[in-house]
Amino acid sequence: MKQRVWSLLFLWLFAQLAYAAPARTANLPDFSALVDANGRAVVNISTTQTIKQSALPPGMQDIPENSPFHDFFRRYFGEGMPEQFDSKSLGSGFLISGDGYILTSAHVVENAKEIVVKLKDRREFSAKVVGLDKRSDVALLKIEANSLPKVAIGDPNKLKVGEWVLAIGSPFGFENSATSGIVSAKGRSLPTESYVPFIQTDVAINPGNSGGPLFNLNGEVVGINSQIYSRTGGFMGLSFSVPIDMAMSIAQQLKTDGKVRRGWIGVTIQDVTRELASSFGMNTPHGALVSDILPSGPAAKSDLKVGDIVVEFEGQPIDLSSDLPPRVGLSPPGARVKLGVVRGGKTQNVWVTIGELPDEQELARSPEPQRKAPNKSLLGLAVADLTPQQRKQAGVEQGVLVGEIGPGPALRAGIRPGDIIVELDGKPVKNVQSFTQLVKGMPKSRPVPLLIRRGQGSLFLALQLGE
Repeated sequence: MKQRVWSLLFLWLFAQLAYAAPARTANLPDFSALVDANGRAVVNISTTQTIKQSALPPGMQDIPENSPFHDFFRRYFGEGMPEQFDSKSLGSGFLISGDGYILTSAHVVENAKEIVVKLKDRREFSAKVVGLDKRSDVALLKIEANSLPKVAIGDPNKLKVGEWVLAIGSPFGFENSATSGIVSAKGRSLPTESYVPFIQTDVAINPGNSGGPLFNLNGEVVGINSQIYSRTGGFMGLSFSVPIDMAMSIAQQLKTDGKVRRGWIGVTIQDVTRELASSFGMNTPHGALVSDILPSGPAAKSDLKVGDIVVEFEGQPIDLSSDLPPRVGLSPPGARVKLGVVRGGKTQNVWVTIGELPDEQELARSPEPQRKAPNKSLLGLAVADLTPQQRKQAGVEQGVLVGEIGPGPALRAGIRPGDIIVELDGKPVKNVQSFTQLVKGMPKSRPVPLLIRRGQGSLFLALQLGE
């Protein structure tokens, strides 16, 4: 009897699972209609580039040509090694107009002497580069054809983390391959580019996918698949796409002007930690903390100050410091914008006129100042007055040079030997004497902001006497 009951129970559970499986599967998106409708507008791009290579083995290229060893190594080690050869590469792209304009990644077509675009119907066209922008990794191509299929452009700002997306491209040359995943994050700032708020996904992107479109479930392009994070060279679950609204803006500038003009205000910013938020009188950490203002930059001509925390840009909230550069970059040079800043614990508005980001920013300062033998001071560190030469080298008018650091508040705050302390709790540090007086007046109940000069930039740290 018991065996029969258990058998019936097992059959009932099996039936429930079998019934539930189709229901769960039914909730997954079906991308087939999306691929059918948009696959014709996705193109395969093949390029030919000329690669120059030395005829001598690595490590021997620096041998002077008039040296007798140059001919020896060239004859016995360089025979058969071409000094230049053609290299072919593959990528993807998509048509944004019926008359042959194509968006792709800049690195797909950079330095290419020949570009061939292949459509899904097997037609091939020679393409020319209208313009490319290496900073955003966006390029605009043109083929001579009409009545071509084109994609629909969506709004990446409406994307939600967790939303399904689809990529179509030519990974490893396999044309019109479709891969799907979800949006993992938005507004990612990568070390190689702070002016692009990348869309992060877990869509499988591999070599050959670069330049292809990223679709939402409505069949609209929301991004250009640009790069992956990988330790192996292949897909590892981290893919990054350029938002299509930024790409279309760049494409329009490339089409009309042949180059891209980006906004710039000439500041150095950093994230606001909990300790810094407390030191600036903020309840929650958010915004972009201004740690330096370039003397020749647009911000230097405004009321913006070092120590201001930018929490709004033209009414849009700034949560992380990485939120600010893309919005500044998309602003046209000459525009007057309103920044909401926290200063002295209170919010106020500051107006800045946007400048144009230089092609090659000469932001590097002179090397770190030579250290002077320090005298013992407070906080577990030793500081010394700056010489006129050290002030000139560091680009500061005043401050004290940090020497040795031992256990204590300074070490916990992250101060390093060679740092120059410029401000303490919003007050200028003129010399060792004024620094000592400011330290004596520090509150023990809360951290205070400490502005230092380190290497080529400035940085705020949160300093607290007691814990």
